[in-house]
Amino acid sequence: MDARRPSIQLGLLKSVAVAHGFPARTLHANLTFAKKIGVDYYQLLCQHRGRMVGDWLFSLDAFKDAAPDQGSHMVEELADDLAYLDVPPEKLQEKLTRIRHVDVPEYLDALVDTFPWQETAIVGFSSTFQQNTASFALARRLKERYPDLFTIFGGANFDGDMGLEFVRALDYIDAAVIGEGDDAFPDLLSALATGADLSSIPGVACRLEGQVKVTPPVSPTTGLDDLPIPDYDEYFKLAEDTGILPRVGHRKVWLPIETSRGCWWGAKHHCTFCGLNATTMRFRSKSPQRVLDEFAEQARRYRSFHFEAVDNILDMTYLKDLFPVLAAAETGYEIFYEVKANLSREQLRLMAKAGVTAIQPGIESLSSSVLILMRKGVRAVQNVNLLRWSQYYGIRVSWNLLWGFPGETEQDYAEQAAVIPDLFHLPPPAAASRIWLERFSPLFTGQGTTQLSDRTPERSYRYIYPDGIDLDRIAYFFDYQAESHVSEETYTEVRGAVAGWSDSWQAELPPTLKYWAAPHFVQICDSRRQGRDGTYTFEDTLADLYLACTDKPTTAAAVQRKLGLRLSAEAVREIFEEFRQRGLMFLDGPFALALALPAVGSR
Repeated sequence: MDARRPSIQLGLLKSVAVAHGFPARTLHANLTFAKKIGVDYYQLLCQHRGRMVGDWLFSLDAFKDAAPDQGSHMVEELADDLAYLDVPPEKLQEKLTRIRHVDVPEYLDALVDTFPWQETAIVGFSSTFQQNTASFALARRLKERYPDLFTIFGGANFDGDMGLEFVRALDYIDAAVIGEGDDAFPDLLSALATGADLSSIPGVACRLEGQVKVTPPVSPTTGLDDLPIPDYDEYFKLAEDTGILPRVGHRKVWLPIETSRGCWWGAKHHCTFCGLNATTMRFRSKSPQRVLDEFAEQARRYRSFHFEAVDNILDMTYLKDLFPVLAAAETGYEIFYEVKANLSREQLRLMAKAGVTAIQPGIESLSSSVLILMRKGVRAVQNVNLLRWSQYYGIRVSWNLLWGFPGETEQDYAEQAAVIPDLFHLPPPAAASRIWLERFSPLFTGQGTTQLSDRTPERSYRYIYPDGIDLDRIAYFFDYQAESHVSEETYTEVRGAVAGWSDSWQAELPPTLKYWAAPHFVQICDSRRQGRDGTYTFEDTLADLYLACTDKPTTAAAVQRKLGLRLSAEAVREIFEEFRQRGLMFLDGPFALALALPAVGSR
């Protein structure tokens, strides 16, 4: 968990418990671990999605003699995959081994010794991604010292079979909430307080008479407005006490905020590679007024105007009834949202005025054919247009380029590699790589798509979990046999093109492609490639045709009708092709899009 922002899971669960009359405290235990091993190095560990070094570091303390890798074989065998840790290979094993054998035990001992666990009856652990074994290690030590403590686990790592297997295999887990905890968690607390039967609570797995009992999941929470506002007080106190955050009047901390749950697109067309929202796909959102109130309350309470929406997708109704209010209020908020990539220029302009400064759109590809295989519901030209107007309105874009989908072709990637140099003036992807196979995704389940074959739990798991745990049931990431008809050489070409794209953005002056326009006249300045700067000038019909494609993707026939040209639609398409050959247009089937951005204008 990123040390520089609080956990919305802990903040919300505390508020839920308190609202039901149960005194509760939160402990962002990651902060003291980050302080112990160095915050910058901790951030490298926690932000990486690949090999599960974080879980490996705590596996010895979680499983003791049963841990499969008592030495450091994982580091030795996967060293090439750990280059992101920015330590020379000859030093990497030594550094990680010391953290595992010295820092982790010392840290856990201090946690057990210094926190007033004796005042506590129930300890709950929220676990997502690489947070399992650290939680297991602490739970094991707590149960050894305080046998009467009751431990509850939950979070994304406990959804479906994963939670059931962990409850079965680990005797220091007393119960787990499977799915959303807004109702199950307080119901579980009430049952423990009154001595009621735990097996009657929906959405709970527990061990009774030596057997794991699980109840049917509770229906996903619908009334999000009824949920309390997350409480981050203890995060900020500990972050300041450890020196991770300064004691200042104004904080630049991205506060997690939840305005919706589920995915309205996934409920209709589940993207084939996405494993999110396993049992909670149904889309639900908070009312605009509740969102406005929550922004205001958290800004006042924590002296930060930065908000990171944890939503999986933007509620499109907010474009009509939330963002206009934020834009008019001029609050100074900076907001991050995950969005679908079909946003228009005007929608992005409104979002920028409302304070949205960063987005993560589901771009994933620059090929419409591959996007169809993904079930993304957008075309490549829409992805490019989103990158254009986000760049123009000052919205940072985080995105990845993915490959490895059943049914893709060599041409799909050869075309992407060829067009990437034309896009150097737009923000590059953070990464370009083969897809991960995630539990709950259609590529894993086979629901409505080709199922990837020969899948096995991702390689890291075998170095972390003992034989008594069924890896097929607890793994979220899986290795698989790729069945693509695309050669690795073709993927390498795309990867190389992306590397060049990223490198161009490291220059002192980033690449640009800008235009100035007057009636029937356009001038385009191109600085996308060092040493190849140039200027294009077009007049009359050519200028009109180019400018007609700057706002959004359009077709030759639509432009011909709009401008009332004597040229045929076919002649217009031929002109569009000439623009494309100069790298000034992006063509996608019948659609054309001018790539240059206005050099001047209101932002």
